[in-house]
Amino acid sequence: MCPNPASADCHWDGSPRHPRYSRPLRVAPTSPSRLLRAGQSGRCRRCGNRIDFYQRADQRPIALHPAEMATAHVPDSCRWHLSGGIAYPHGDGSAWCRIPHAVLCPGSAPAARIGVHLEVVRRELALCTRRLLDTGVLAAPAGDAPVVEASGSDRPIVQVLLSRYLADSPLEDIRCVAQTRHRHRCTHPVLVPTSPAGAWTLLPAGPQRGQLTLPDTSMAVYDLSYLPYTEQARWRAQRCPGHAAAPGAADLAQPGWQVFDPLLHAAHIRTRLPQPPASRPKNE
Repeated sequence: MCPNPASADCHWDGSPRHPRYSRPLRVAPTSPSRLLRAGQSGRCRRCGNRIDFYQRADQRPIALHPAEMATAHVPDSCRWHLSGGIAYPHGDGSAWCRIPHAVLCPGSAPAARIGVHLEVVRRELALCTRRLLDTGVLAAPAGDAPVVEASGSDRPIVQVLLSRYLADSPLEDIRCVAQTRHRHRCTHPVLVPTSPAGAWTLLPAGPQRGQLTLPDTSMAVYDLSYLPYTEQARWRAQRCPGHAAAPGAADLAQPGWQVFDPLLHAAHIRTRLPQPPASRPKNE
């Protein structure tokens, strides 16, 4: 007797196959956050445990513990809740809340006084860190040496939309944060030759929005204030011209801008304009 071969639409036992169709990731037009959840989970540099990044109301990122905690076990100052993809401090009145990873990170001292229940979670994370160290996945910390940032010339100060920001990389390396059709981050830069560019100028390093007053000095700023509003908004959103014209595309990363503070970012202040690259002589 010859066995009946299984159909391509059925398993070996005759049960039907149910193909899994991939669903595209989309952001609702009414969502206050254009940032996709995909790709926003990472690992803590100190302990190696997983963390989730969220935007706050002031558009600054915060690393939260991936699991929810009982509100009764979390101090009032450590309670966070999510609404529309945005993280807000304090609880929302429910029995569960989120907690910053810095409170539970075993690689550093607790940012606040925690109770017995959070100490248990902290010990579990410490065990995970020990496993990552033993298997070589996480490198052992080299003491408590201070973190040395890149030189000030590599992180320019940019003025856009009447505000000053400190970039996280040189102007030529600022990359678009939008998601492509293949669900990867766009590789195109924000600064392109086909779009109007800003100009380097010397501006006073005065305080803004209640910042401390410093001695009057001039600093090199890449000024975008003279560009059209659409171009300034594109730079602020950190998008290439192609994705700036596609408002439906979601962000796969957060813009790397930091609100410039002349006191905190004094090491990045340059009192001279950058020299243009020297042109090579043409061979006659």
